[in-house]
Amino acid sequence: MQLVRGLHNLSPLPQGCVATIGNFDGVHLGHQAILARLHERAIELRVPSCVVIFEPQPREYFAPEQAPVRLTRLREKLELLSRAGVDRVVCLAFNRRLRELSARAFIDQVLIQGLGIKHLEVGDDFRFGCDRAGDFDFLVDAGRINGFTVEAATTVELDGMRISSTRIREALASGDLSLANRMLGRPYTLSGRVLHGQKLARQLGWPTANVQLKRRLPPMKGVYLVNVDIHGQIRGGVANIGLRPTVKGDGRPHLEVHLLEYAGDLYGQHLTVVFHRKLRDEQRFASLEALKAAIDADVAAARAYWLGQPLDEI
Repeated sequence: MQLVRGLHNLSPLPQGCVATIGNFDGVHLGHQAILARLHERAIELRVPSCVVIFEPQPREYFAPEQAPVRLTRLREKLELLSRAGVDRVVCLAFNRRLRELSARAFIDQVLIQGLGIKHLEVGDDFRFGCDRAGDFDFLVDAGRINGFTVEAATTVELDGMRISSTRIREALASGDLSLANRMLGRPYTLSGRVLHGQKLARQLGWPTANVQLKRRLPPMKGVYLVNVDIHGQIRGGVANIGLRPTVKGDGRPHLEVHLLEYAGDLYGQHLTVVFHRKLRDEQRFASLEALKAAIDADVAAARAYWLGQPLDEI
């Protein structure tokens, strides 16, 4: 998959492309349906498929404090788009220049001159251009004049519920991993590099990998059953994600993972943590002894889940 960063690096493919535009946060089943249709149109027209995304996302630019937490970092999103068979991703910097681009200029500079667009698929509520002046009908009219087609993306539902990034965030926040994973079409994951931490868990008898979270806030908090792929071997474990209220910290969210039956050095490695089930909410304990007892119970539950051993035999 080709990645193009910035409008200034964009040059139209000789044969044009089919494209879609959006945040694609989570690349859930609704997004996957759009990408599947895009792939079909690319084959029909014999042109590459293209996804246009923005960094930062528009809501993060206009109101960073009110913007929703991300389901996926840019790196994770690109991996998922590549896995879905997208030929090209155009990542545009959402800045003052792009924000002030009129709807007409966006079509001319991005879609026609930049992409050589042949077919575009977006939601029928899609808005673009300065002050969100452009809408779906504006795109259809522009396509009729400039020789490209526009199609409205259809809504994908699960149990009568519209699949959306917002609904998945709500499910994760409430601890409903089953619903979130069904809407995603895969288990939810977080990834990052393993950094040195306070090593408090090691002192309590349960060493953890401190996975860097390059995001303001994760979409969930609590203690979870997880697994990690390390050099092709799946390791089960238990993870805490949150602010660690019992110990004095830096006020930032942390993801700490204890892997069962593992004693290797993970520092500097990039890990993808797969979430399977929530055990409990994060909580403040009165003492380190109480915290250790809770961690002991969490690890026992992880052993029972991953190793198939009854809790009373551990």
